Amino acid sequence: MFSYTQLRKDYPEFIYHGYQIKEEKERICLEYDFEIPGLSSFHPTWEFPKKDEENRKYADDSTFRKLAFSLGMVELISYWKTACPPKVIVEAGDLTAEQILWWKDLYFNGLGEFFYVNGIKEAAPNHFMDIRCVGQHETQCACQLKDPCTDQYKERHEECGVETDGKGNGVLVPIGGGKDSAVTLELLRLAGRSVCAYIINPRGATIHTTEVAGLDAAHVISAKRTLDSNMLELNRQGYLNGHTPFSALVAFSGIIAARMHGLTMVALSNESSANESTVQGSTVNHQYSKSFKFEEDFHYYQTTYLKGSAYYFSMLRPLSEFQIARFFAGQKQYHGIFRSCNAGSKTDSWCGHCPKCLFVYLILSPFLKPQEVRDIFGRNMLDDWDMKETLDQLIGIEEEKPFECVGSRDEINTAIVLTIKGLEDAGEALPCLLSYYKTTDLYQTYRTRGDQYSSYYDGNNLVPDELAGLVRKCCTDGLQGEQT
Repeated sequence: MFSYTQLRKDYPEFIYHGYQIKEEKERICLEYDFEIPGLSSFHPTWEFPKKDEENRKYADDSTFRKLAFSLGMVELISYWKTACPPKVIVEAGDLTAEQILWWKDLYFNGLGEFFYVNGIKEAAPNHFMDIRCVGQHETQCACQLKDPCTDQYKERHEECGVETDGKGNGVLVPIGGGKDSAVTLELLRLAGRSVCAYIINPRGATIHTTEVAGLDAAHVISAKRTLDSNMLELNRQGYLNGHTPFSALVAFSGIIAARMHGLTMVALSNESSANESTVQGSTVNHQYSKSFKFEEDFHYYQTTYLKGSAYYFSMLRPLSEFQIARFFAGQKQYHGIFRSCNAGSKTDSWCGHCPKCLFVYLILSPFLKPQEVRDIFGRNMLDDWDMKETLDQLIGIEEEKPFECVGSRDEINTAIVLTIKGLEDAGEALPCLLSYYKTTDLYQTYRTRGDQYSSYYDGNNLVPDELAGLVRKCCTDGLQGEQT
């Protein structure tokens, strides 16, 4: 692998030259033009389907151009990371000094895992990247990012002409193929909302989810993202590679799809558990762009610089993974088709050996019969001693959680204790991982604490009031006060 410091010396600049909006009869194609001088040029693309019989010329839509430019600002980080040039030159559009700070904050936090895994200790918020915008006015200055009040977001959207009461022209729901987006679809169905699914690069589980949800082709919007082959070749040669904030791509591409199809809301399926750091005692979070901090920051950016774009929020933000799993356990129509395993995504399967598989197995186990869980995964993962190290990572014995989208340490431990109680009450033998867990100090700790999550509700959310009431009604018990 190449050295971070040496690459920055060898390739000091990254340039965002521009983008093209190519209009075809049934779709829009966005093509981006990036370059690391002396190393490679990159031309990734996005394709979005047009609404039926849509005759609008999107290149003439100033808001659409801003959205397309902004999507390029997210896309560029996947290419920047190959050599991490210290200077980023933006020729494709205008940015104020405050916008530059916003993007630097997203990049640095969204690359926390990338820096950590690659052992890059030299990166710091103030000097890992200097963004220069061609034509930027020097009078546009700011010392730090603004910290807007969460309570003002709905008002700010309403001022921009975007409804926030949950009754608009429809809701766009990004579909990943796992349990979370299925829960969002079902909650919105109960709310009587018109829903369109949004899928990036469709695969088996995402398609099957929309089918089970009863969405016809007119209510499924499929975008195509194509990576540049030059970047993939550099990755193979040993240039730097690693995690980037994919959910930020979902956010910016989602509001493009919503605008093209006349939808006024974008409902993500990110839960409160996504706020927990992956590495204990640090800010390194695999799920940073799923966190509430990003959701807040994205709202501020929208209402300040992308006025008129769809209202973006996470339907499941008030909830824990524990509650989501409990609700999903009752949606048995999805149990045979949902998939959360990254290792098995290409074959539409559960690998049954990775941290994500084990997490989903554990979080569902308190709410399903043992055979029902085994049927989902095709094996009893709790009787696989080879998964012990992964279990230790999930429950907090190890400093690092797996770099996967998994729940918090507290709720995983709570789920395990409840599963043990259920098996013992039924007179069933404990599988080896649960027998091991009983020998740890965690068992007694969480046994004493009991169920902390059935009545959990995180008040730090941007869910429209009417929909928030439905979330509480369907997914919480007792409502023993708000947790923050």
